[in-house]
Amino acid sequence: MSGGYKVQGIIRENSGRDEKHAVEGLLEKGDMEQLQKRFCRAEDVFALCVDEKGHPVTEWSGEKTEKERIQGCVSAERMDAMFRRVSEEGSLEEQIVEPTEYENVRLAALAVRVSGRVFCCWFILAVFPEQEGAVEHQLTGMKTVTTENRMYRSLELLGTISRKLFSMKLQSMEAEKEWQRDRTSEQEMSESLRRIETFTEIVQFLDSDEGIEAILQEILKLAGSYLEVSSCQIFRKHKQGKYIDLVGEWCNHGIASVFDQTRGMDQPQLLEIEKPLVISSLSECSAADNEYMKRMHLKSLIIMPIRLNDTVSMYASFCQCKAERRWQVDEIRFVNDVVKIMQSIITKRLQKNSLVSSYETLENILDHVGSAIYVKDEETGRFLFGNRILKRTFEKELKDGTLDALLERGASAGRNDGNYEFSHTEKKRWYDLYYTGIRWVDGRKAALYAIYDITDKKIYQRKIEQQAYTDFLTGLYNRMCCERDLAWHIDQAKKDGTEGALLYLDLDDFKHINDGLGHQYGDVLLKAISHSLKRIDGIDNTCYRMGGDEFVIIIPPASFQKFDRIINEIRDIFGRPWFLKDADYYCTMSMGVVNFPTEGDNVQELIKKADIAMYEAKRGGKNRMTQYSDNIASGSNKRLDMEKNMRDATVDGYKEFEVYFQPIVDNRLPDTPCTGAEALIRWNSAELGFISPAEFIPLAEYLGLINPIGNHVLKQACVACRKWNESGRPNYKVNVNLSVVQLLQPDIVEIIEQTIRETGIAPRNLTLEVTESLAINDMDRMKEILGNIKKLGARIALDDFGTGYSSLNHIREMPLDVIKVDQSFVKDLAKDSYSQSFIKMVSELADAIGVNVCVEGIESEEQYKVLKGMKVSLIQGYYFDRPMPQDAFEKKYVQAVEILETV
Repeated sequence: MSGGYKVQGIIRENSGRDEKHAVEGLLEKGDMEQLQKRFCRAEDVFALCVDEKGHPVTEWSGEKTEKERIQGCVSAERMDAMFRRVSEEGSLEEQIVEPTEYENVRLAALAVRVSGRVFCCWFILAVFPEQEGAVEHQLTGMKTVTTENRMYRSLELLGTISRKLFSMKLQSMEAEKEWQRDRTSEQEMSESLRRIETFTEIVQFLDSDEGIEAILQEILKLAGSYLEVSSCQIFRKHKQGKYIDLVGEWCNHGIASVFDQTRGMDQPQLLEIEKPLVISSLSECSAADNEYMKRMHLKSLIIMPIRLNDTVSMYASFCQCKAERRWQVDEIRFVNDVVKIMQSIITKRLQKNSLVSSYETLENILDHVGSAIYVKDEETGRFLFGNRILKRTFEKELKDGTLDALLERGASAGRNDGNYEFSHTEKKRWYDLYYTGIRWVDGRKAALYAIYDITDKKIYQRKIEQQAYTDFLTGLYNRMCCERDLAWHIDQAKKDGTEGALLYLDLDDFKHINDGLGHQYGDVLLKAISHSLKRIDGIDNTCYRMGGDEFVIIIPPASFQKFDRIINEIRDIFGRPWFLKDADYYCTMSMGVVNFPTEGDNVQELIKKADIAMYEAKRGGKNRMTQYSDNIASGSNKRLDMEKNMRDATVDGYKEFEVYFQPIVDNRLPDTPCTGAEALIRWNSAELGFISPAEFIPLAEYLGLINPIGNHVLKQACVACRKWNESGRPNYKVNVNLSVVQLLQPDIVEIIEQTIRETGIAPRNLTLEVTESLAINDMDRMKEILGNIKKLGARIALDDFGTGYSSLNHIREMPLDVIKVDQSFVKDLAKDSYSQSFIKMVSELADAIGVNVCVEGIESEEQYKVLKGMKVSLIQGYYFDRPMPQDAFEKKYVQAVEILETV
């Protein structure tokens, strides 16, 4: 075990691994070792941590002698199985505790999930004090011991610490990513500014009186330094023969020229081109070009032809010889613009400084650069030149004479260093402006402005900021933005002596819509609700989605006088149906309300109080609003106790969950004998006593424990029924309710099949009850699921019939064996003609389609007598007997009946 262990069928070694683990760099070995060491030392347990793929992050903790003793205590296969149970996607088990071959030793596995994702898994080995007279074994006499209760508290503490650790690291990484994006944007702007500055310096050589070779040499230096290339050259072609001269060359620091002569050199094939040539590192090129690159020790290369009088007479080359380089589009454009400037300067000198020719050449160059160029006389302010981009972009300003005012207004708001940003309100555009003083072609002093449109960059920056505070699905603000805004509103309310409110909304039974109609329709509903909330005056800019189906609304102090109207409008939104999948569906909400700063001025505390009030609204029946109070807070503590005890009960093998049985009698036989029972769950908590199903079943659904609890009831009921069948009651049947959540499990049919196989119950004696409202919510899906269950041999009962909206056609389509009439029709059965007619109609319908009818809720003899003349097959209710524990049911309806038959 010390070197590695098997997880998911792969042996993963613990040696030679990087300090940072696979989970996005979050799982650092040093952090986990420190946490493990301190935790184990404080809690007196042994621990080992693996990452989300099962790779060991740490070794077993403890002293060397004790580590050697525990390593042989647990098999690799067992750890493999426990790892899969807690870490697989969709698993409802975050932690499991299993006994070992030693009575006082337990092995636990704890998956650490954050935002639904497993980041690591802890294995905990706990050794309890030895009982007096216990058999000695491998771990007898261990110094590191704990108790069972302390072990469970330790698991809870370790899970809380680990989740908090990863949550903090996730937040830190998000902040780091945001910082990197901002830094990249700043680098892009800095690079753009440097390129503009370099190009502006090169443009100034257009009117220089220095020698042509000196000018070209200086331009090569500026361009080469900006591009950070190894060297730059300018070559001139001979008019006769394939020879070239080296006119000018610049080499970067530490780079020596590769040319041993400057005149009459052989012209390589690379310098016979008519169009620009760009060769990046590792790109494909001809054999001749490749040979030249190797001979000149070049990694990458740009060659630009220089045309004089429409003929290629010269070439400019930009070379990289040390590092690999892939040329960027902006770099190639820059080189092209620089070559045009050099071409203009050379042409100007060849044309003997012709002013007209120089101006035309300059105009042609500046008309093709990627920015608006504006030149004016520095002394008089008179317009000298504007390129095509300037005239197209600022046509109105040039016509009205307001361009200077626009630029000066921006300059006054920006930095006084020759570069600043300014906005054009009417055009809704942003610009970056660079300006400098130059000598114009006629020798006068002029101011040159280069104006770049940076609107797209600004929009992108705002988009990034918006994404950080916006929920992607609904467009509402997210939790991060909510906490920021709430803190601001609290401060304002305290400063001004005013009051605001925080509303916490949770959709009722949203999971039924998500599972019944599909997640795409659940998303449609969330977006529709968000759109409706944003349209309410007073909270149009303070609605937030906290995640899932939870929303928070801040009623700011400025809108607090509209509190009642806002609450009523929210209620009206959820009082109307939503059109989804070609039908109307209702979705209500439960809401908790807390005022600030009167009931708190801490952001997290206020959100917690609103959440507590919201849960109280759900517990009170849903579809309602609850104002926070201290009494509710104490009730919340009770809920937390109930939640903790429920989790403990599920970990402890469901011993506290008892299955009661209520007899079902056959109305067709003399003396209405018992023909089976309905299995009903009861929770007898060791800490809290008996708890009503109305209290703990919604909590089990909320905690995601209803499936394992329901599976436990199914198994216990099948075991009991088989016992009855083998005790002389071969025709006794047991009815088991399937909850909405259970029935929508993708593997529900496999679970039922496995239960039948493991318990050995005759499938015909198992009746599974589904509610009418569930069955009609997605008829096609229900028919498929129920049909597959029927193929197993089990029976299907439609429960609570009459409370939903089933059509007779639906009843005929479903593979039913029993229709159970809801007890709401039985309450006034003795004197209500409608109830009598309804049951009679259902009985005749069932008889026509070959289905039995069971009427539940019979509590009096008068109700029972009404049913005698109807075709009611089965009856259930307090008149015959109440739900009772299994041993009481068997004593009365299995053993007693057996004795009577013997007599």
